Amino acid sequence: MSTQTAANANADAAELAKFSALASQWWDVNGKFRPLHDINPLRLALIDEHAGGVKGKRAIDVGCGGGIASEGLARMGAQVTGIDMATKALAVAKLHALETNTVVDYRETTAEAAALEHAGTFDVVSCLEMLEHVPDPASVVRACATLAKPGATLAFSTISRTPKAYAMAVLGAEYVLGLLPKGTHDYAKFIKPSELVGFAREAGLELVDLRGMDYSPFTHRAKWIDDTAVNYIVVCRKPK
Repeated sequence: MSTQTAANANADAAELAKFSALASQWWDVNGKFRPLHDINPLRLALIDEHAGGVKGKRAIDVGCGGGIASEGLARMGAQVTGIDMATKALAVAKLHALETNTVVDYRETTAEAAALEHAGTFDVVSCLEMLEHVPDPASVVRACATLAKPGATLAFSTISRTPKAYAMAVLGAEYVLGLLPKGTHDYAKFIKPSELVGFAREAGLELVDLRGMDYSPFTHRAKWIDDTAVNYIVVCRKPK
């Protein structure tokens, strides 16, 4: 897969710098990324369910960061490729995979560049907590659809653009409770479920599941709920 720079890619240099600065904390399960570690099993179980099991299937984790979801998919038996444009986060992901003897093919590239070279390759496409950090999320969804094989399962998780999400994901998580570094999220980049479903349909994908997620910072437990006003996931299928 070819490497692109932020200058000619669907990437935000400030966002990349922000996550690169936090690279050393990706695998501290009690650190700033603890919420991602806490919700990871719930998300991966849903993807596994909709995919009819990921074991033995080719999966790509778009916007993989330090590799939390990528390693999880690999441990479930998938053949995983993880892609991201944050160089330091990828370095951490590669090192952790070596330390844990987990096989993941990490590449520094964008979804769009990967789609040009590997169209129709993957049985499972995950794009988790990434769309709210790029200039053109619809472009990423189109690229994910291109990467997917006919019949593939695709999962997109992000944060809705609502006052409740601002209160909980920005003010609460970043400024009051300190669960995430200040400035992690830009409210203007949050995506409403209707918008994300629209991106998916425009990319030729069929909606399979839409549900909200509730996460308690006090018990560190996550569960699926009907309310999609804050965190939510969209699961799609590429028609055969």
